[in-house]
Amino acid sequence: MGREPWRRVRTRRGRRAPRPVPQLTLLLIALLLPTALAGIGAQSAQALAPHRAPHRAPHGAPPPVLVPDTTVVAPSWPEADRVGALFVGGFGPGHHFCTAGVVPSPVGNLLLTAAHCIRSAQGVTFAPGYRNGSAPYGVWPVVRIFTTEGWTDRRDPDQDFAFLQVGPDGAGREVQSVVGANPLGLNAAFTAAVRLYGYGSRADVPLLCTNTTSRFGTLQRRVHCPSYPGGTSGGPWIDTASGAVIGVIGGYQLGGDTPDVSYSAYFDRTVARLYLDAQFHASVPPRVRRPLPGPADPPA
Repeated sequence: MGREPWRRVRTRRGRRAPRPVPQLTLLLIALLLPTALAGIGAQSAQALAPHRAPHRAPHGAPPPVLVPDTTVVAPSWPEADRVGALFVGGFGPGHHFCTAGVVPSPVGNLLLTAAHCIRSAQGVTFAPGYRNGSAPYGVWPVVRIFTTEGWTDRRDPDQDFAFLQVGPDGAGREVQSVVGANPLGLNAAFTAAVRLYGYGSRADVPLLCTNTTSRFGTLQRRVHCPSYPGGTSGGPWIDTASGAVIGVIGGYQLGGDTPDVSYSAYFDRTVARLYLDAQFHASVPPRVRRPLPGPADPPA
């Protein structure tokens, strides 16, 4: 599952990572986002500012019953429908290249994926709950990418995660107001049981598997779930106990060289800092937002 570049897989990102947030800004965020800060430094995973929205599925619908280490088509339910496919070159079958999921933010406009998935926001769109050529909730344009300096400067596999800011859809709606968001979890045990989601680049339905993760190296997770091909990069690892996202397919070997074993960078204070930075900058009104750097080179 060593996932080729761009469309066929786990790609790369594009813009220069934002500078570290000044201390004064962090204090401001602490005042505005106390629930987000609550999980940082915790000894176990904690959900960061969970949000839910009206959804066609029953509120608090129970998770599907799964056989461990078995990959199936994910059923439509709130958690799964907050996960979607990333598209480039137009929406439709054959144009999706990676997976992302909605995470909570004050404006309701942030996604989480793997940093190697996306190099430029130009022409990239997100369709949550995508199935068989249909976007049942709508399509949102990606407008900005947030990654760490460790990824930008060194392609550090322990920092292979990225937050994406999306603009409103054609009806002026923020994505979180439509499908809700799966909360972010920090410092979860390396042996957590997870639900693993992803869209294979040659398939038009989301995959789902559950299994228990293990530690790989110092700051990586590993899980055995069969038949996760290229395109599943960026797919969330959702802790079955807390419902929080504790990883994304990526990291070592850009997520794995075989379709049966996937990896993720460990979610600790590094992803928490990036998350706070993304929440803050994605919340600043356009009239005072700093100019973005020029567009990166288009994907090869």
